Amino acid sequence: MIIYIIRRCLMLFPILIGITFISFFILQLAPGDAASMMAGLDATKESIEAIRIELGLDRPIIVQYGIFLKNVLTGDLGQSLQTQNDVVAEIMPRFINTIKLAIASMVLGFPIGLIMGAMAALRQNSMVDYVMMGCVLFGISVPIFWSGLIYVVIFSVYLGWFPSGGAEGFSSIVLPAVTMAGPAAAMTARMARSSLLEVFRQDYIKTARAKGLKESKVLRSHALKNAMIPTLTIIGIQFGYLLGGAVLVETVFTWPGLGRLIIESISARDYPVVQAGVMLFAFCFVLVNLTVDILYVYLDPRITYE
Repeated sequence: MIIYIIRRCLMLFPILIGITFISFFILQLAPGDAASMMAGLDATKESIEAIRIELGLDRPIIVQYGIFLKNVLTGDLGQSLQTQNDVVAEIMPRFINTIKLAIASMVLGFPIGLIMGAMAALRQNSMVDYVMMGCVLFGISVPIFWSGLIYVVIFSVYLGWFPSGGAEGFSSIVLPAVTMAGPAAAMTARMARSSLLEVFRQDYIKTARAKGLKESKVLRSHALKNAMIPTLTIIGIQFGYLLGGAVLVETVFTWPGLGRLIIESISARDYPVVQAGVMLFAFCFVLVNLTVDILYVYLDPRITYE
């Protein structure tokens, strides 16, 4: 297991380098020019060209990428072209806000999804099952930006229970967390139901029931742990999507997160901030997947990594 973890950690480097390569060249293909935006609307061609030379934008693209990659490997992510602040200092407060929002959504959505999936599996083809799967279909189908706006209208405008945006206090995170938790709970519930139904067909579950164990005991001690492996995969993937998918929610609720910062930086052609944000999201996604792989062994000791 230790060797596997080390090997997976070493794989982070080529993955991150590949991501920086793709994102760097995609940004170069985008219309617009960072030097023109920094110089302003009334700038002359000479001043724009001077800024381009100062930023190194006059060099070939492959040379620019080589310089960027060299700086990244030495721990220098550069400065924001828009604010002239250090990129790390620029993105870390925003990243912490995004992590808070993703964790709040996960803590709220995944337990609800597991409970809904278990209830639907235990009452298969009953009214409870139909209601739960109807809620799942609704949660998967509704766009999060639409549900977020509905929550704002109901709970902020009409009821006044929660603020409509910002990040001032605990109440500010409730609506965006609920918005993001809906699809996560729906996906978790659907996978949990499917996995539990498969486990319920196994012989050891029939034996446990034949011994007279209560259904709740069968679920907790025998079925749930074995059904968690595919469910855990969905949870890991969903957490990664919560980080990246927070862009829309952060925009709707004006939440000062990293996703919103990346969108603003793309509009401003602030390439260093965009590159650092994409790398940070990619690193978190790979780290979550590694954590899920490690938890597999805890759930099923038969799983080994060679």
